Amino acid sequence: MDDTHTPGVTVAVRGRAVFVRQFEVVVVDGVDRDARVVSSSHEFSIGSAEGNDLRLTDPAVSRHHCALVADERGLRLDDLGSRNGTFVGELEVVTAYVRAGVRIRIGQTVCLVQILDRELETPIAASDRYGPLIGASSAMRRLFPLLERCAASAATVLVVGETGTGKELVAEAIHVHSARSDAPYVVIDCGALSPDLAESELFGHVRGAFTGADRDREGAFESAHGGTIFLDEIGELPLALQPLLLRVLENRTVRRVGATEYREVDVRVIAASHRDLRALVNDKRFRADLYYRLNVLHVAVPPLRERAGDIELLAAAMWATFRPETTPPSALVEHLARLSWPGNVRELRNAVERAALTGQAPPPPPSQSAAVRIAPIDSSYQEAKERAVRAWEREWVEALLGAAGGNLSRAARAAKMGRSHLRELARRHGVIAAAAPSEPDDE
Repeated sequence: MDDTHTPGVTVAVRGRAVFVRQFEVVVVDGVDRDARVVSSSHEFSIGSAEGNDLRLTDPAVSRHHCALVADERGLRLDDLGSRNGTFVGELEVVTAYVRAGVRIRIGQTVCLVQILDRELETPIAASDRYGPLIGASSAMRRLFPLLERCAASAATVLVVGETGTGKELVAEAIHVHSARSDAPYVVIDCGALSPDLAESELFGHVRGAFTGADRDREGAFESAHGGTIFLDEIGELPLALQPLLLRVLENRTVRRVGATEYREVDVRVIAASHRDLRALVNDKRFRADLYYRLNVLHVAVPPLRERAGDIELLAAAMWATFRPETTPPSALVEHLARLSWPGNVRELRNAVERAALTGQAPPPPPSQSAAVRIAPIDSSYQEAKERAVRAWEREWVEALLGAAGGNLSRAARAAKMGRSHLRELARRHGVIAAAAPSEPDDE
């Protein structure tokens, strides 16, 4: 694609590389005045904790406060569930695209963003496939070389992305292309673990450890010895189990429930989450030390809306699964390309399967209100319910903030909910909230 100037950040694909204009963040007011850092990747994080690109000592700044992300549209500013908010002028930003020269206020600190004349070069793959993953867009072809580097390493990987983007396929691709491909690959859904049996599921138990433990049983980590364990939705892991997982990552040993001795395990860990773990760290629902241990190699899977041109390629590949040796009707592909896919690749697959088996194209996207009333028939009950709840939540948050004139604190008081909770909902649904800078937190 050609160079894109929006707003002030250049992102271009030239040959087999993506070039992103670098930017510099300078502290112009606050206790860290004159500190400055130049971006070294497409994402730049700001906060008080170690590991941030710009680490501030301002006590009013959260551990992981906000991030600047350069993409094809421009430079996006995301609040990471901070306690005191991220402001541009008088507006409190949940997520928004900002221009060069913008001043960002966090806590008692003001940062200036300057665009530089230097570029970062990131290679992109020549192929449109990597293992089970398919994508010809620059977003996906930029991902494939990163996955190759992950596969060649034994380091822990954290895969992040929205629901339905294919995080489990990313983990599978890393394992299949690694030196452990012939060894066990064990998948654990942390969101589905029973609170009472979670420790046993992960680490095993000995006979008599609890009622019903009539024999010794190895856990998921022992089962994956020599291979890879994939911890899906790691953000749902109970807080009480997080120190035990941290021990495994640090010492590579596990202790079965009811046992006294530790057993060594040789396991490569890949974790995934649709939640931003940094926001969970800020909210004290996820241990900071565990986050750093998991986030050695970071893989962000792009949503389908950022994968221009991939819908046609994906639809053709999915169609061949259900109708071998045939191609999808061009009218159907054109119809699919016009739709919005909040459920990402999973939702697209369900739609293609239905069309291939019944000949019926998916209906046009309904309004927010209609989405709540009409349950989709191309997914399971749980998926349909989650989609309806997301649609209702977004409409409700937009209406609430609109009635409060965009004032986050006023809206939270009207809804009788915590300000940080409302901010998290607004951030999750891409709603920009505004609040007067002098307003105190309601928490």
